[in-house]
Amino acid sequence: MPPIPASEQLRVALDRLLDGLPPRRAASAVERLMAGYRGRTPAGAPVLRDRADAVAYAAYRMPATFGAVSAALRELAGRLPGWEPGGHLDVGGGTGAAIWAAAGVWPAADRETVVLDRAGPALDLGRELAGLAADGPLRTAEWRLESIGATPPAIPALPLTDLVTVSYVLGELPEAVRDAVVDAVARAGAAVVLVEPGTPDGYLRIRAARDRLIAAGLRVLAPCPHDGECPITVGSDWCHFAARVSRSALHRRVKGGVLPYEDEKFSYVAAVRPGAEAAPEPAAARIVRRPLLRKGQVLLELCARDDGLRRATVSKRQGPGYRAARDAGWGEPWPPQDSPPSPAAPVSPVSPDYPSEPVTGQDVRHTRGRTVE
Repeated sequence: MPPIPASEQLRVALDRLLDGLPPRRAASAVERLMAGYRGRTPAGAPVLRDRADAVAYAAYRMPATFGAVSAALRELAGRLPGWEPGGHLDVGGGTGAAIWAAAGVWPAADRETVVLDRAGPALDLGRELAGLAADGPLRTAEWRLESIGATPPAIPALPLTDLVTVSYVLGELPEAVRDAVVDAVARAGAAVVLVEPGTPDGYLRIRAARDRLIAAGLRVLAPCPHDGECPITVGSDWCHFAARVSRSALHRRVKGGVLPYEDEKFSYVAAVRPGAEAAPEPAAARIVRRPLLRKGQVLLELCARDDGLRRATVSKRQGPGYRAARDAGWGEPWPPQDSPPSPAAPVSPVSPDYPSEPVTGQDVRHTRGRTVE
């Protein structure tokens, strides 16, 4: 019998926890927490006061965080074929979405897993959730209370490990503390993955963190096809991607939604220390917007290793290249690394009237039955 995917194990575990929480109380706790997030100061996030708060937060945010981090870790794994982390440190991990994501990407890995957070109720709930997992590093993870986010910066010494993740944390920290956290994880991890919301501010935090990782000697593997300066002009656009997240019935009830899915927009960077891997050369380019299907052609907005932002127009006359472009998704490398299109597509500069969309709703386009996030 094949193993149960981590995503399904997490869904079942969350449903079991929510089943014991009255829906009205869960909805009330979610609304209070989200109101706190919308009105928070840069100094931090709303406090999770008790188990009910932690359960409500996990129900509201954990599936989306799991989806975004899973997507980022899959990109890292794709650049490091055959590599599996022997240790995983999740900084500010709360209820543990990132370690569930790692369990989904590297299910067979036997690794030491540590989660650090300043919120005791979140750690307690994360430990409880992980205890419902089938087996592996989730059940043996260590949940450690640490004061991350103090001013002036007082970052605890981080143990050296193979993989360090920091997801949806940098935006909760003052800038000086944020920089200290990035510097600390750069020293600790052979591979580092940072994830933030796919908003203009989230992108700027990732962009600044990327610069610090490069300055610390790490090499960027994803999403950027290079270690050079980001070619996006600040204020004109931002780099982000999307993960399709399935909603359970309980998840829809807590979020007040009707659709069986949502699209989580996120920005991220994955980097490694030289000598920690044997990664191939980065992809020539990455698709940084939804591909646009036109009659007989596909328009791809690319961030390219050699010439920055550009648009590739792939016509039907290009045969295999056109078919590859038609099936390509937002965030994927271009050309496809297993079957590069031929002949080369003509290109033109990125159009200024095709910026990122500021909304994060469900306005998902479809092409030939394939959903393009």
